[in-house]
Amino acid sequence: MRWLPLAVLVLAQIAYPIVSGEARTALVGATVALGFAASVGHAFATRGARVGVVLIAVTAGGGLAVEALGVSTGLPFGAYDYGDALGPTLLAVPVVIPLAWTWMAWPAWLAAGQLTSRTAARIGIAGVGLAAWDLFLDPQMVAEGYWRWTTPDPVTLPGVGDVPVGSYLGWLAVAVLMLASFAAAAGPRAHRVDRTKDAPMLALYLWTYVSSVLAHAVFLDLPASALWAASAWARSRCHSRSRWYDDEPSPLDPGARRRPFDRPHLGQQAPAPPPVAGSIHGGVSRLGPTPAARRGAPRAAMSGILAGAAWRGRHGDRGP
Repeated sequence: MRWLPLAVLVLAQIAYPIVSGEARTALVGATVALGFAASVGHAFATRGARVGVVLIAVTAGGGLAVEALGVSTGLPFGAYDYGDALGPTLLAVPVVIPLAWTWMAWPAWLAAGQLTSRTAARIGIAGVGLAAWDLFLDPQMVAEGYWRWTTPDPVTLPGVGDVPVGSYLGWLAVAVLMLASFAAAAGPRAHRVDRTKDAPMLALYLWTYVSSVLAHAVFLDLPASALWAASAWARSRCHSRSRWYDDEPSPLDPGARRRPFDRPHLGQQAPAPPPVAGSIHGGVSRLGPTPAARRGAPRAAMSGILAGAAWRGRHGDRGP
């Protein structure tokens, strides 16, 4: 059953480039609602009520606030407004818009947790991963007429002339701030990593980006946005290949036996594991010889002397 929300969402996303007109507009709202329900439901089921409530408050509530600010002042995304096609609005913002922030913020947060256990790094990686989605979203929604910039910015990405670069930078800043707020307020359970329980959300994250690249490049006639978005998303994940793991439990989840460490730069020595009291290797701990080893040292030395004397008694003074 835990894979059912993802299966339904995938079917809705597959249908999007196939249909057109009012059916496509209706599918936008349905897809966002399904994504929101999948992410929030997973957060409540696997991390508890506190994490689920904070997720909604920070991402949906914060998303509504920043979008309302953007529509009224032009900050931080530039001067833009929404059309009428996306349905009911709140503070001049279609209701589906803040739900979309929640939909992708939770999978981005979980995916970043697979790459690092450091909170600051996780916030940064998740923020870039969430902001990279806007490289798909803005060109696609502008092409459909769902929103538009009222004051075009002369600085745009090559091939994506309808969306100012400032909008993407605004998304990145808001995404990082949003996830930092979530990390601070959601409690320790939000920081746990469980690849088995999180598999549907990780699959959702991957599917959303891969299918968007395909849709933009093949079905929606938006090859430039497909290229820019795929490049940004890949850069946010490529450093996962330069991680290594040791055997010690994660400080965020004592039950997890793998914890990532940064691979040393070329010419640097690998960092030594932290000292652990009572970790014994041949009677010597990382903090020095153990009491048992110190008590047994005279006995071991005497045993060695007696064994040497017995060998010389049998073989004379010849070396071994």
